[in-house]
Amino acid sequence: MFQFPTWITTGHSTTWAANLTLKLALALTVCAPVAAQQPPLLQPFSKATTEAVPAPWRLVGLVKGRAPLAQFEMATLAHERVLKLATDKSYAMAVHELPHLALAPGSTLKWRWRLDHPIVSADLNLKKGDDVPAKVCAMFDMPLDKLGVVETSLLRMARVVKGEKLPSATLCYVWDHQLSAGSELPNAFTKRLRYLVLDSGEKQLGQWVNHERDIVADFMRMFGHEADVMPPLIAIAVGADSDNTQSSSLAYMGDVVLLPGPKP
Repeated sequence: MFQFPTWITTGHSTTWAANLTLKLALALTVCAPVAAQQPPLLQPFSKATTEAVPAPWRLVGLVKGRAPLAQFEMATLAHERVLKLATDKSYAMAVHELPHLALAPGSTLKWRWRLDHPIVSADLNLKKGDDVPAKVCAMFDMPLDKLGVVETSLLRMARVVKGEKLPSATLCYVWDHQLSAGSELPNAFTKRLRYLVLDSGEKQLGQWVNHERDIVADFMRMFGHEADVMPPLIAIAVGADSDNTQSSSLAYMGDVVLLPGPKP
């Protein structure tokens, strides 16, 4: 360990020695290696420089154009770039694929959204009412042997028709008009997609609402009876649709941030 000579630590030299110690400490701090900041797992909407949704986000519509593509574009609100989700009897999702990400307990998904025009006639219990003005979805690659024969066959058929590997389990956080916050239910078309209602009604219209969810805990609560272990996360998506109710909606989405939990 470095020690100062006794002659500079006595009498009037004490202050000088203290100053020298401080300078050495600062020098060591400056020279110490700084951990490289990891890029975000999801491309921030706030970094977009054009009206297009920033890559690698990509817009996805319904198979064979069964509904017009909803209008998803970047907008500026209060000097900040956000994603505008506008529907008119239409459907769209912006999907951000991930490289089969293993999630540890405590993994968090954070975002904020704002609803300006709700879908009053939506009813998520019915196919004809299955529309949401804003949703954030986590898509998982659950092994098919965990599914029933019928669901496995339907999923395989859908993958052939769509031409891509659709997720075998999808959890969507939604803003609904009728169901109360905290409601959990399967999608009316397929049990491979399940809804968790976070906001309800019109009380917070035109206001930004922040959310932070433990997606491992939410997944295990919604799909845990089908999964022995946590399946890999393959994509995050944001979406809006009004094709079933033949209505319209308007919402805005801020950055979606994914924070994996600590490694075991």
